[in-house]
Amino acid sequence: MIASVLVANRGEIACRVFRTCREAGIATVAVHADPDAGALHVRTADTAVRLPGGTAAETYLRGDLVVRAALAAGADAVHPGYGFLSENAAFTRAVTDAGLVWIGPPAEAIEAMASKTRAKQIMAAAGVPLLAPLDPAALTADDLPVLIKAAAGGGGRGMRVVRDLALLEEELTSARAEAVGAFGDGEVFVEPYVEGARHVEVQILADTHGTVWTLGTRDCSLQRRHQKVVEEAPAPDLPDAVRAALTSAAEAAARAIGYVGAGTVEFLLPRDGRKPYFLEMNTRLQVEHPVTEAVYGVDLVALQIRVAEGEALGTAPEPYGHAVEARLTAEGCLDRPVRRLRTGASVRLDAGYAEGDTVPPHYDPLLAKVVAHAPTRREAIRKLAHALEHAGIHGPHTNRDLLVRTLRHPEFMAGAPDTGFLERHLAELTRPRDARLAALAAALAGPHAPGAWRNVPSQPQVKRYRSEPDGAEHEIRYRRTRDGLVPEDFPGVRVVSAAPGRVALETDGITRAFEVTAYDDARIHVDTYTLTALPRFPDPTARATEPGSLLAPMPGTVVRVADEISIGAPVKAGQPLVWLEAMKMEHRVTAPVDGTLTALHTAPGRQVETGETLAVVTETITETEEQP
Repeated sequence: MIASVLVANRGEIACRVFRTCREAGIATVAVHADPDAGALHVRTADTAVRLPGGTAAETYLRGDLVVRAALAAGADAVHPGYGFLSENAAFTRAVTDAGLVWIGPPAEAIEAMASKTRAKQIMAAAGVPLLAPLDPAALTADDLPVLIKAAAGGGGRGMRVVRDLALLEEELTSARAEAVGAFGDGEVFVEPYVEGARHVEVQILADTHGTVWTLGTRDCSLQRRHQKVVEEAPAPDLPDAVRAALTSAAEAAARAIGYVGAGTVEFLLPRDGRKPYFLEMNTRLQVEHPVTEAVYGVDLVALQIRVAEGEALGTAPEPYGHAVEARLTAEGCLDRPVRRLRTGASVRLDAGYAEGDTVPPHYDPLLAKVVAHAPTRREAIRKLAHALEHAGIHGPHTNRDLLVRTLRHPEFMAGAPDTGFLERHLAELTRPRDARLAALAAALAGPHAPGAWRNVPSQPQVKRYRSEPDGAEHEIRYRRTRDGLVPEDFPGVRVVSAAPGRVALETDGITRAFEVTAYDDARIHVDTYTLTALPRFPDPTARATEPGSLLAPMPGTVVRVADEISIGAPVKAGQPLVWLEAMKMEHRVTAPVDGTLTALHTAPGRQVETGETLAVVTETITETEEQP
């Protein structure tokens, strides 16, 4: 029997595995990089072992250090979570060679699926339908669009869609560079890109006694930058024949490589919905596993442990209802502590952070997963959207608004969204919200004693705020009269009540209460809005950013600077000049205008902070001859 488990991971998945271990009476061991010394997964574990360093390459990707930590802490088993070393066959062997129990599939199964090109060959031999790779050198315009993928990768990294042959070489170079940085392997391949397809997967679980469970389907089509955003189980609107084909192919894939433990077989379902194609097999637990747990009433981590202990699975459970999961991620600035992270009790929250924790820029931006389960899909979606909308989530910028709008979008509600959904609707799903009423509430929630500042008694009080993340500025003017507080420039709005922490405003006969929370760093949270208090008058000594400056949009690491550019070189508006890696994703920083590169302040490998100037482009001004 396993008595102590080290989780070779961090954040949400480490906390989630520890939860199951505690329930099972198993001791827990955490590992942590220096930025994670006070992280939630460290505080949650019974024992924690430091991995000296800050980056993933120095710490969580050092299999030798992780094995040494397990032995030093007296663990007798290792759970890899997902990401990092979870699909590294060499690490699996190092764990078992050290006499530890590996809570995952055999190294041979991981190795078989580690390269997507080799995986396709094995699946083809097993009769699993798939899309054949294409030769980049032989591509013609008729083959477009195509998808470049990292052979050793996952999570959308090293992935590019190419619609123009002229951009193929540039995208191949970029994909290889990202793949090397993410996986240490620059091999990429090209396959047809199927427009309007769905991403559907099957959860498998196999024991050492020859039993393979296929625990239904999941739809993971809602993706942004090839990263999954919303997942659900079962996949909606699948004909019985297609569902049967998916589960049959998934079982065949598992048996073809002698699979043991939990895993996922991913498929692409074209728009006609008739024939699924094998994409890849994830030889680990997936981020979205909670929706399967909800529908089947199981604990997949507990089952992983049972399988690792040699137990037989028995008969697979029957599904009930529908579950939807939303990935709540930090976006933009990550150097701010989480002030609140709460949802209603009727939904499941798998979080990797708690109040007061700071989200470091070095790792995955996932804050938490929010999961709703209900008898029907519509009920589950409604429940999840409501929970997210009313959740207390303060601190870093998040994708909460995107998630709520996505869940309530008519096309998503109708079922069967495809992988192009977010790309088609991104503008409407990410439009800034009007924060003027929230700014008014923030102003009125402050002190209003007679001694408060004003020019003369007859003039209004003035407060200024900047709403996040859109950066819009709001100037609020109000007066204190014998009838109470009266705002200016807010026709139809009446102040019902105003007190520290709570303001009620009536708009055209409808009253709405705002919860206002202020923090020491001048940031104010009004319900789900975040505002920054600004000085009454702008600081005239503040240095303006040089025109044409390319600023780092978030903390991260510069992974590439365009090869062809040098000081004095001409550049075009929209031309990528610097590639920045942050939150596991590559972000291109492009020239803002046509012009000349007049300064370059960065280089590959450099750590940069939000707002740091990376380069300067001086705009080309075309002079026109004066008419007489």
